[in-house]
Amino acid sequence: MFSRGPLSCAKDDMIQCLRWTVFLWVVNSIPFTSGMTVNERIDHTCPPMKLEEKWHTNVNIHREFTGFDLAQKFLLRKGTVTDNRLLLRLGSKPLFKPTESVFPDGLSHEYSIIATFRLRKTTKKNRWFVLQIFDKGGDTQVSLIVDGAKKTVEFLAQGFLKNSLLYVFKNRDLHALFDRQFHKLGVSVESNAVSVYLDCELIERQVTAERSGMNVSGRTFITTRVEDGRPVDIELQEILIFCDARIADLDRCCDSPGVTCEPVVTHNPTAASLVTGYLHRMLSMPVQLPSDRCHCPALKGDQGLPGLAGHSGQKGDKGDMGLKGDPGPQGLPGLKGDKGEPGLPGAETLSVEQQAQKGDQGPPGIPGEKGDGGLPGQPGAPGKEGKRWCSLECYHDTVGYFQFNDGLSDAPYHGHLDFVYIGWEGFHSE
Repeated sequence: MFSRGPLSCAKDDMIQCLRWTVFLWVVNSIPFTSGMTVNERIDHTCPPMKLEEKWHTNVNIHREFTGFDLAQKFLLRKGTVTDNRLLLRLGSKPLFKPTESVFPDGLSHEYSIIATFRLRKTTKKNRWFVLQIFDKGGDTQVSLIVDGAKKTVEFLAQGFLKNSLLYVFKNRDLHALFDRQFHKLGVSVESNAVSVYLDCELIERQVTAERSGMNVSGRTFITTRVEDGRPVDIELQEILIFCDARIADLDRCCDSPGVTCEPVVTHNPTAASLVTGYLHRMLSMPVQLPSDRCHCPALKGDQGLPGLAGHSGQKGDKGDMGLKGDPGPQGLPGLKGDKGEPGLPGAETLSVEQQAQKGDQGPPGIPGEKGDGGLPGQPGAPGKEGKRWCSLECYHDTVGYFQFNDGLSDAPYHGHLDFVYIGWEGFHSE
């Protein structure tokens, strides 16, 4: 056996020292790094969630989900199966609970809301709350609204000054939500932004002001119509809140028809296994001289999240005058006006009698009917004495009697006569 020289021993000692230095660094750094990666987004106000296996395929994340299954919180019963989807019964009574029973320790400041549903023909134009959280004073702390008439999605939160922060999403790509097919609506709520996803595709993102924390002393509603507080008539498959704003973005909708996702290889290494494997690799590697460099090719990473919306542009120039519009509908009758002042006196005019003129003579009228007999007239004036005529010889005696002589008798007729009728037969008296 040949003994090693001093230089050789010094070199071996340096290699051993270097390897132990690397080993100790790995042991001390791995738990710290893993703790940062796993725990930086864990919120102790959120309990673990028991979800179907599909969610571990949908979301490429290697840790336990935390959040709230609102269907379980509100005790929604399972209903029929449609299109291979198990639906939930909403019933007819208002769906609300004390907020402290839904979120016992509150809600994390950043979260994702996921709801899968299909609108019916009778409700596709309704305005309804997916989620509505009130404080004890009746003010809205958080609400997610679907407006079928306007085909928009609204997110409302409460600011630090108890003011309402409303963000309306009007992108035309949201119109597909109202085609009476199953869709997954996702909302990512971050500390400074809100993003809306439809079927795992980003639709719109808006920057938000700072929001206040949530008070659990109020009430929480789900799937409620705005107009009357009754449950909206939809086919609901799930309604979830994750205590991680990234879930809405990481969801791949692998359970949707026609969507295929590659299986995700799950790695859940412990600190011991990492150290052992890494130490074995370190000790088996040849010692690199300081002059050696590692030339590693750069690998293309995954696409990053969309950036925040930019600032509003400057006000544009005034546009040209538009075309004249069609006449509008007739307005409503106006209100009754006040009584007017008396008018001025009119010009002097002639009376009707003065204005009339004599017309032409009309045609003769139709002869009238025979009238009733008139009243007796006044006695007439005495008439002139007429001439007497008689076929017999008449004369007046001295005593006032008439004496007739018919010429046949020698004896005259003496008597007082009221009336004398003379005819061919002679005469007679009455």
